[in-house]
Amino acid sequence: MNILPKYGLLQFRNAARIYSKPIIESLKLFKEETKFLKVTLFFSHKHDELEELDSAINFLKGFGVLIYADHITEEENEEDNGDIHAKRIQQETEEKIKQNTKFIFLATENAINSKRCKWELRYANTQKKLDQIAILPIREDFTDYGGEEYLQKYPYIQKSDTDPDGYDVKYPNGDAIPLGIWLAS
Repeated sequence: MNILPKYGLLQFRNAARIYSKPIIESLKLFKEETKFLKVTLFFSHKHDELEELDSAINFLKGFGVLIYADHITEEENEEDNGDIHAKRIQQETEEKIKQNTKFIFLATENAINSKRCKWELRYANTQKKLDQIAILPIREDFTDYGGEEYLQKYPYIQKSDTDPDGYDVKYPNGDAIPLGIWLAS
């Protein structure tokens, strides 16, 4: 299994930039991108893993996608009270999962244990076909991956077995297709 290690993912963070930006500024720039001829995808992630989010977005940007992640679109200075804000966020999340063509779950060890991330994945499973959902499993350096059960249920993104520079989406039945083809389908 060719699961991307965290240090490998983090290399994408500044690889696409001439200069380094703070993570929050980088995430805001993604919001301003054009939607023209791009596949849309909902990107589920653990909310306190912004460096991993920014790195994963940079990784996926090379495939011509338009990514929705709540850190990209969240408004600062929310005035809602807790319950109203939580309900509004849940409704917005449900709508965005429905609207976007694809769904990718950034499955870090912490995200696997997140109730919110598990809920988003379960909800996507009710709204999308299996071939519209993928797991992007990220393991800590030199450790086993604790999300094996996800890899048995859902397609997941891995380093290609046949192309040393490529990435595939591998299905639970063992079939694999290049990530770019999966995103465009």
